[in-house]
Amino acid sequence: QVQLVESGGGLVQPGGSLRLSCAPSGSIFKIYAMGWYRQAPGKQRELVARITSGGTTNYGDSVKGRFTISRDNAKNTVYLQMNRLKPEDTAVYYCNTVPSLYAYWGQGTQVTVSS
Repeated sequence: QVQLVESGGGLVQPGGSLRLSCAPSGSIFKIYAMGWYRQAPGKQRELVARITSGGTTNYGDSVKGRFTISRDNAKNTVYLQMNRLKPEDTAVYYCNTVPSLYAYWGQGTQVTVSS
């Protein structure tokens, strides 16, 4: 079973920034669109940002204008730059393919936005 490993989460004050990283294997990275998902306590997991192999991006309404998804093809790495963070962004963040594949869900990285 392949799991993706996310990193970069932490505790940040409202208005702050964080950058998340995920480095899937090269075969996954080259073939699939990649996305960042999040799951807040008591809520369903949601897709917040997506990037295709060609670099086209899409965002959920709640993060549009604040979050930026990008990919470094040389490093097989997907990033999520999160700016102007809000308390409602608090969640465990995961990367996975889009659509998601069960085998690739990892442990996620906790993002907590609090003063």
